[in-house]
Amino acid sequence: MILIKNANLISMEDINYEICDILVEDGIIEKVGKLDESDYPNATVIDAKGRYVTPGLVDPHCHVGLMEATIGWAGSDVNEATNPITPELRAIDGVKPHDECFKEALDAGVTTVCLGPGSANLIGGTFSVMKTKGTTVEDMIIIPEVAMKMALGENPKRVYGNAKTSPSTRMASAAIIREWLQKAKNYYEKKKLAIENDDPKSVEFNMKLESLSRVFDGMPVKIHAHQADDIATAMRIGKEFGLKMTVDHCTEGYLIADKLRENDQMVIIGPVMHNKSKYELKQKSFDSGRILYENGVTFSIMTDHPVIEQKHTLIQVALFVKAGLPELEALKAVTINAAKTCFVDDIVGSIKEGKHADIVVWSKHPLDIMAEADVVILKGNVEKGL
Repeated sequence: MILIKNANLISMEDINYEICDILVEDGIIEKVGKLDESDYPNATVIDAKGRYVTPGLVDPHCHVGLMEATIGWAGSDVNEATNPITPELRAIDGVKPHDECFKEALDAGVTTVCLGPGSANLIGGTFSVMKTKGTTVEDMIIIPEVAMKMALGENPKRVYGNAKTSPSTRMASAAIIREWLQKAKNYYEKKKLAIENDDPKSVEFNMKLESLSRVFDGMPVKIHAHQADDIATAMRIGKEFGLKMTVDHCTEGYLIADKLRENDQMVIIGPVMHNKSKYELKQKSFDSGRILYENGVTFSIMTDHPVIEQKHTLIQVALFVKAGLPELEALKAVTINAAKTCFVDDIVGSIKEGKHADIVVWSKHPLDIMAEADVVILKGNVEKGL
């Protein structure tokens, strides 16, 4: 049991910038409010002394553990660039828990990450939501397969166009994704009917379709799209097939913010704190967060680690604030809204009774460039501090 006293709490819920206490038991937040220390004689007491306290940070899109630090080719397991359709791939089978960047992230207050395949393939496989500490992947998993990764734009057409195969255009990218979604939908409906008729073996098993068909049974899609035209194509395909999805990167999304709002489309923006390494990043701007917020679009902010290292998460967030995004909304973009866009906001992303006890005590305001994570608690265990 842990009792955090005198926290200047930014809960990302209904208590923000108020002095409160937090009780943690068995890895779960039990109580938030004014608590009497004498009522909990067996608790380990952490006196925050008025320091800012937030939920652990959530990175909604990254490749930590799949593109391992310092290793190069031997540690790069993020893109299976041999076939543009690989829905059967799972991030959990490529993650190295001992990648040093997990510890760096945890020490910087990042407690939950959504990680998965890169964007070489049109359909790349499944993302996973994990904690940032564990001996094996099984120690870290929150949801082993949370979403199916898809990609539009430059990356797949460059990878396969250079190999003189399809897709080499945006038209082909969209057509091939549609083709495989229709195949998966047909497979799903045939299998469902076969089960209803008590004859499941009548449908021949197909690993690609078995995996992809889950998007018709509730699995969300994470679709990589930078340019406004690719974002519009993503929403078009999503609407055609009734997909639950996020648009990831969404670099030019702020240019069509009204369309995102009309479609009630959740997006994950970033990274912005890096160079314009290709044409589809030409319009990237820290103004995007402010504009999306002003237009009522639900969004979160990614690092795309290792593009931006997760230990620098809040530096990027502070630059969105500098461009006009309200401070609290910016923090929500890497906590509760990040959890929403990873579909795990019922268990992480805010300091609320019943949620995982992922909590950070900061030396200064978390958006102060000099701020350090003094205390980091991961599911009720003090991993840093004390």
